[in-house]
Amino acid sequence: MSNNNQSQRVISYLRVSTNQQEKSGLGLEAQKEIVGKYAENFGAEILQEFVEVESGGKNDRPVLAEALRMARLKNAVLVIAKLDRLSRNLAFMACLMDSGVRFVCCDNPNANDMTIHILAAVAQQERKLISERTKAALARKKAQGFKLGNPNLHLVRNTDTRRATAASKAATQSWLSDIKDAVSQFDHMTLAAAADALNDLGFTTRRGKQWSAMQVSRVRMSY
Repeated sequence: MSNNNQSQRVISYLRVSTNQQEKSGLGLEAQKEIVGKYAENFGAEILQEFVEVESGGKNDRPVLAEALRMARLKNAVLVIAKLDRLSRNLAFMACLMDSGVRFVCCDNPNANDMTIHILAAVAQQERKLISERTKAALARKKAQGFKLGNPNLHLVRNTDTRRATAASKAATQSWLSDIKDAVSQFDHMTLAAAADALNDLGFTTRRGKQWSAMQVSRVRMSY
């Protein structure tokens, strides 16, 4: 549960959505800075830092579970840079608040349990609306006759390299045209948040990988 009486002992919990973000520090350094400033402002000591690589839509968080355990053992406050770093799932947030561990979200450090319930509910609703908008956009593309996937895969495998190259480029352009509708649903978000949303909804990159902020940026630049 949240607590307005700040503790001098802090457990830091940071989350990124992809291994690429973890290696590059994308989003991670910003979270560290936010938690660090919080600790400095309240004269708190960061006892331990936990970093989890996981999608925001999933509730299975082994690293978070360990962070909560350490916070209980050390009577420390769990500090998160932003509420959405925990989860967009209201049921998950309720379980967290029932754990008995005091926690603080740096973007709203004075929030009480009711405030966090409301914020979590809003975050979950936003995720639902994003999903609905994306599905509607893809349905419109399908109704217009667009096909997902690579219909020219047999040409890519052909020994005629020129035809294969042309087919590959055409397939990439077709994929880019389709994915723009999905990516554009998140134009109001930061690059990292948009990548999180795409990953949460099960979208993959051209090569079947998870999205990163850089890849979202590349697609946006093609608009």
